[in-house]
Amino acid sequence: MWGPRTDAPGKAVAPLIDPFQRAITYLRISVTDRCDLRCVYCMADEMQFLPKRDLLSLEELDRVCGVFIDRGVRKLRITGGEPLVRRDIMHLFRRLSRHLGSGALDELTLTTNGTQLGRFASELADLGVRRVNVSLDTLDPDKFRAVTRRGDLGVVLDGIAAARRAGIKVKINAVALKGVNEDEIADMIAWAHGDGMDMTLIEVMPLGEIEGDRTDQFLPLSVARARLETRYTLTPLPDRTGGPARYVRVAETGGRLGFITPLTHNFCESCNRVRLTCTGKLYMCLGQEDAADLRAALRASPDNDLVTQAIVEAISRKPKGHDFVIERAKPAVPRHMSVTGG
Repeated sequence: MWGPRTDAPGKAVAPLIDPFQRAITYLRISVTDRCDLRCVYCMADEMQFLPKRDLLSLEELDRVCGVFIDRGVRKLRITGGEPLVRRDIMHLFRRLSRHLGSGALDELTLTTNGTQLGRFASELADLGVRRVNVSLDTLDPDKFRAVTRRGDLGVVLDGIAAARRAGIKVKINAVALKGVNEDEIADMIAWAHGDGMDMTLIEVMPLGEIEGDRTDQFLPLSVARARLETRYTLTPLPDRTGGPARYVRVAETGGRLGFITPLTHNFCESCNRVRLTCTGKLYMCLGQEDAADLRAALRASPDNDLVTQAIVEAISRKPKGHDFVIERAKPAVPRHMSVTGG
């Protein structure tokens, strides 16, 4: 199945630098738009998923990741949908792990809803995955089923436990939802930190058409933080993990808490990342529609010249930042988060 790389080994190539002199060192790759959950802020209940023929093959995903790594990308994050529901996904992890062994890649990681971690945690750890982000918005089983429309909280908690037993560091990502989990955020922090896990809070992002109104879901993290400060002492940290979060230390727990605030505080000034969809579209910005078609370039030629040219040209168009406004009647972009990659 897997063919050899056709680019010359050891060939010196220029790093990817965008128009604002930001080096692109972080690629997020969506391997599927499918998910075994239907979170209310992410998907419609009845989703129309892409035909499988439209998706990049695992070999094509491996090939394009190799091109990015050759141009200076040091971190890969595999996303979805839910990445671990993609058939034979561990074949891709096995291939990509070779870049960890060569030293060309600093980190191979993923974002998951945790439902499949019990099956795959041990193998992921063996392949060099050292940390994962698990999306989890509530520790209340009934709320969890309501938010995900079908999920079993116990399965996710078991998956988290399996990852930690395998030696994988887990970070909890929670979307702050007004009227849903705002009253348990402080307790979730105590739970996560008590088990040695970092936690990050995320504002609802206006991506894709969903049932209902996102303004009903939106809880500004400035409000959430002010409430937390009535219980906790939060000290700003200089830490950066390659993503958009800004971190604080929680004195009472000793743990680290992140805030991702795409609406109340734009996080674009130091953006070092681009996103590749499962169909081969390269988005230079989460909140913009401009994209490059890497699938066409991959399938037009067996060597990497065309796809490299397409990537370099796309990075030359990377915007300074996004423009999310939650109050608009329509989403900032029509595609769902599951298409772009979580």
